[in-house]
Amino acid sequence: MARALVLGAGFGGIAAAVALRDQLDRSDEVILVDRRDEFVMGTRKTWHLIGASPLAEGARPLSRLAGRGIRVIRGEVRALELGSRAVMVDDDRFEADAVVIALGAMHEPSAVPGLVEYAWSAWSLEDLPAATQAIQDFPGGRVVIGIFGSPYTCPPAPFELALLLRDHFVARGIDAQVSVFGPAPIVLPVLGAAGCALLDGRLDERGVPYLAGRQARAVTDGAVRFAESEQIGFDLLLAVPPHRAPAVLVESGLAKPGSWVGVDRATLETGHPGIYAIGDCTGIPLANGLPLPKAGLFAEREGRAVASRIAATFRGEEPHTTFDGTGACFVEMGGGEASTIRGDFYADPPAIELTMPSQAQREEKVRFETERLQRWFGG
Repeated sequence: MARALVLGAGFGGIAAAVALRDQLDRSDEVILVDRRDEFVMGTRKTWHLIGASPLAEGARPLSRLAGRGIRVIRGEVRALELGSRAVMVDDDRFEADAVVIALGAMHEPSAVPGLVEYAWSAWSLEDLPAATQAIQDFPGGRVVIGIFGSPYTCPPAPFELALLLRDHFVARGIDAQVSVFGPAPIVLPVLGAAGCALLDGRLDERGVPYLAGRQARAVTDGAVRFAESEQIGFDLLLAVPPHRAPAVLVESGLAKPGSWVGVDRATLETGHPGIYAIGDCTGIPLANGLPLPKAGLFAEREGRAVASRIAATFRGEEPHTTFDGTGACFVEMGGGEASTIRGDFYADPPAIELTMPSQAQREEKVRFETERLQRWFGG
């Protein structure tokens, strides 16, 4: 009997665990570890914030995966022993023949003075109820969506949130001025300046300015301070907090402080035999020097590729499956429409486009969630 241990039950981890269970011998064990007891897709957070659809509607208990033959353990990953492929989960030690690290990115709002005290996190499930209530109680004024560090998960999401909030406040008859700031020189650098034109146009059309090249130094009551005494005032601040690799990955030596786990971009191998890393905890450079976006579909496709490689290895075969860098993600553009960012991110230069918005793509985004929940949890 062989054992595969998957750390983290997000997009990549669940995709890897399900694919492993489908491909491995029934005598082999698949263990999935996560500190939470349910899965929620990231897009649900935005829908919940604007009151479009409750978070609970898209939440599924991880315990359902037990019915597929996956052993689910709720606990915190405390330590990794790379040489022995052993993992400490709380006070229990597990050894495995293969380990898939899918621990995601952690948020570090305390890295910016005043951010915890004066902003609502729009990215944290724990802070979501308070942020949602702040939006519902907002009487009008200046709404600022702040990107406080890069990279961060789901790059188009702050702009999607801005456009949907604009629709939300207009529908409620509330006079709100919505803006976004961030350190990037353009809205989505991975698209290039020409590729950003469509999203820029939509933001301009809805009266949502993007303040580019702004790295926040501190937050005070009612203002975000940038360099050289520049600042932007707000009545409601929704934050994309700084992201970092989980501490356990730094402590194990897999990631350097302030960086991410380095992997072979095709095989997702870490350089330690039998140990793979996928999804948001990794840093994969593209030909243009930018990182592969931290997006769910990439993590899912990486997880499935790694599962196929592990299954081949357990059968005593040479693994051939790789992750090719193609993928896509949706960005809602307001007015009931969405666009798709898609392409070959591993091409040189990356060949990526943003499609024209349509209602059909908005419906496709909804189906995307429905199909994953059906595939993984049975509905």
